[in-house]
Amino acid sequence: MVRAPDPAPAEAPDGISASAARAARDLRVVFSRLRRRIREVARDEDLTPSQVSALTLVGKHGAATASALASAEGVRPQSMAAILAALEQHGLIRRSPDPADGRRQLVALTESGRERIEDDRQVREEWLARALADRYTEDERRTLIEAFALLERLTRQ
Repeated sequence: MVRAPDPAPAEAPDGISASAARAARDLRVVFSRLRRRIREVARDEDLTPSQVSALTLVGKHGAATASALASAEGVRPQSMAAILAALEQHGLIRRSPDPADGRRQLVALTESGRERIEDDRQVREEWLARALADRYTEDERRTLIEAFALLERLTRQ
């Protein structure tokens, strides 16, 4: 079922066209829904969103201190300590002394943690590829690819 487009916002902020304001709102809503749906697809039921986020962060950036992870995630060090304790209990991370400063510990992924991240990524990508194949025509997928190229400009500084 095709949904009728929502009316444009009554007023856009000064200096911003109504179409830009609407595109911004629609983009935010769609990406939020898509992100939520993709999260549902992964097998993260035994981890909280904060734990998944911290695990992913360690996977992307490599070994880091708990305080660096807390800063990157925007949480208190005590909260990050609890998150890391849970991840360690699941066998997804390990802690080891920092070679540069033995008083600190570095958090790194275990092999199980690496596999977990890769498996979850693959499940998400397969779901998304299947959904795109099942719900869109070839022409519609090409249109999406063209739109993504335009959206890529938003990510450039």
